[in-house]
Amino acid sequence: MKSNIAVAAALATVMSIGVADAVQAQSKKKEKCYGISPAGQNDCGNLAGTHSCAGQSSVDNDIGEWRLVPAGTCKDLGGYSREEAKEIYEKMQAKKNS
Repeated sequence: MKSNIAVAAALATVMSIGVADAVQAQSKKKEKCYGISPAGQNDCGNLAGTHSCAGQSSVDNDIGEWRLVPAGTCKDLGGYSREEAKEIYEKMQAKKNS
């Protein structure tokens, strides 16, 4: 009986390690892509810092909002890296304030 519990525990440990590795591998194959989120479909906080939650965007394709996409596809989707989006966002704010 004790050996069955030990085997089950060992198997559960091995399986959980496999799942954790798969999740890590999957996250490495994704990238944040700015400027492609439909309203209400962003993945998390925005560049402006006006919210920190998924689904809070109010405008389609807002340059400050992002979604996770498969690595290497952001440009094909018409999106921007964080650095590019931040530069565009800052230019828009400067123009707005002048």
